[in-house]
Amino acid sequence: MPFDVRRFDIYRKVPKDLTQPTYTGAFISILCCVFILFLFLSELTGFIATETVNELYVDDPDKDSGGKIEVSLNISLPNLHCDLVGLDIQDEMGRHEVGHIDNSMKVPLNDGGGCRFEGEFTINKVPGNFHVSTHSATAQPQNPDMTHTIHKLAFGEKLQVKKVQGAFNALGGADRLASNPLASHDYILKIVPTVYEDLSGRQRFSYQYTVANKEYVAYSHTGRIIPAIWFRYDLSPITVKYTERRQPLYRFITTICAIVGGTFTVAGIIDSCIFTASEAWKKIQIGKMS
Repeated sequence: MPFDVRRFDIYRKVPKDLTQPTYTGAFISILCCVFILFLFLSELTGFIATETVNELYVDDPDKDSGGKIEVSLNISLPNLHCDLVGLDIQDEMGRHEVGHIDNSMKVPLNDGGGCRFEGEFTINKVPGNFHVSTHSATAQPQNPDMTHTIHKLAFGEKLQVKKVQGAFNALGGADRLASNPLASHDYILKIVPTVYEDLSGRQRFSYQYTVANKEYVAYSHTGRIIPAIWFRYDLSPITVKYTERRQPLYRFITTICAIVGGTFTVAGIIDSCIFTASEAWKKIQIGKMS
């Protein structure tokens, strides 16, 4: 007797003349197809779209930076002449720079009576400060006015990712125009390293920061008031990492198979129960009539 491979067929076919279509079965079949289509489109949308997950760890993510952080500062002092405005930088590694001028620009405001300072510079990855003051001026003014508006203060590379909402420019828009003109301003910053990794694996390094501030009047050893705008910073040991991910193909296929198989199985059980109940009800009615 020749070997028949059809013996291994677990999906045996039933002739159509042995099946019985019903209105209930048709209704359940239509609902089943609509439900499968809805779940399939939902899963397809989730598969095409990407998600951004975040994690925290203790490490220096940008070891190739040479221990430096890029800083971008844009600040307006509407009542202080540009000749008097300067940027000073100092930190715990011994750096003390007065009147930093590299990669900086001063734009006169209010017919020369004010100044907007824009600068890009680097700081070391150690606690320190940079401040806007009149310390580098050849002659100190009698009543320097330190009222100001901060347009931008950002650290590291700029991240333009819609799904990442962070405090990358927490001081942007800070307005101190109504404060005491002779007051000094302390902005105490806690800088948090941030990494963003896209689908291709390319990493971008930036920094978020939290800020607290206070306002006070400071006197020099000669009794004069010499106000300044201080940005005192320290680095957090915690790094925030954002990773862009997409659902793997095998998981999408597995989910679709589960949706189709599960829906048809449950629909078949419901249809079988309804058909069995209706047939039993018909037999009861026939028994009552006889």
